[in-house]
Amino acid sequence: MQTPFLIGTNIYLRPLERSDAATAQAWLNDPEVTRTLRRFWPISLRAEEDYIESIQKSEHDLAVVVVLKAEDQPIGLAGLHHIDFKDRHAEFGIGIGVKSEWGKGYGTETTRLMVDYAFATLNLHRVHLQVYAYNPRGQRCYEKVGFRTEGVLREHCYREGRYWDSIVMGILREEWVRQP
Repeated sequence: MQTPFLIGTNIYLRPLERSDAATAQAWLNDPEVTRTLRRFWPISLRAEEDYIESIQKSEHDLAVVVVLKAEDQPIGLAGLHHIDFKDRHAEFGIGIGVKSEWGKGYGTETTRLMVDYAFATLNLHRVHLQVYAYNPRGQRCYEKVGFRTEGVLREHCYREGRYWDSIVMGILREEWVRQP
């Protein structure tokens, strides 16, 4: 394991490094990967390097690489963004970039690790996210972790020739703590 930050059963999370830029760029330029993300335009290597540099300096964003423990192989990215230390909330985001690893529970494990860190270490009160209506796999993942639907932004995004709803989901610290 290289610089583990949070360690789970099958994966660990480590800081996003400049050396990850080319891997992240490949994932973020893959239309199948970005289909469920807010990103919809291509990214250059330089732009990804600049993003990584800015995120490392940010006091309100935390970005990590999702790594399979057994192979020590990066498979995705996750983060807490727009961390508000006054009102104690943040926005969660995740993308598993290695398509052969989809559907194996790594997204759920990553989400649990990040939500636990948000509540247990950062002392946040709420974590929220948006998931597109055409992403039922993502919705199930977040529901397994304890997120609840809070609202719908009707026809909020345009993809694949039509408008889609964005589902706003959130989890409160007390809901996280009460889970079995």
